[in-house]
Amino acid sequence: MEKQSASNPASRQRLDKWLFFTRLMKSRSLAQKAIEAGHITVNDERVKQSSAQVKAGDVLTVSLERRDVIVRVLASGDRRGPYEEARLLYEDLTPAQPREKLSAFDLATREPGAGRPTKKERREIDRLKPGFNPLDD
Repeated sequence: MEKQSASNPASRQRLDKWLFFTRLMKSRSLAQKAIEAGHITVNDERVKQSSAQVKAGDVLTVSLERRDVIVRVLASGDRRGPYEEARLLYEDLTPAQPREKLSAFDLATREPGAGRPTKKERREIDRLKPGFNPLDD
């Protein structure tokens, strides 16, 4: 019996192994947890088992921490290789989102009431508290 590999486009592979080989997930166990949590869809169907098989042509939507990635499976992998090798296993279909360029001033300022209060804001908060004595300042 011949072992199926990336050279055989009709070959199928476990979803967790494929996600690990393509470097979309750092480990197979993290891939399994993401699949069981429902963060992965294959051809617009939610997959709950890491043993689900993927083949060339399947479209996966992977919900990562900060963004969603849409990829088309091009081949199954044999190993977790370097990025250049892993990149050949899929085609990225994620729509490009323009990044908003912020000036240095916009990066340094914050909305009032967001984050840690300034000294002035802390004093205003203290004045609202019962038992405030302005001489304690």
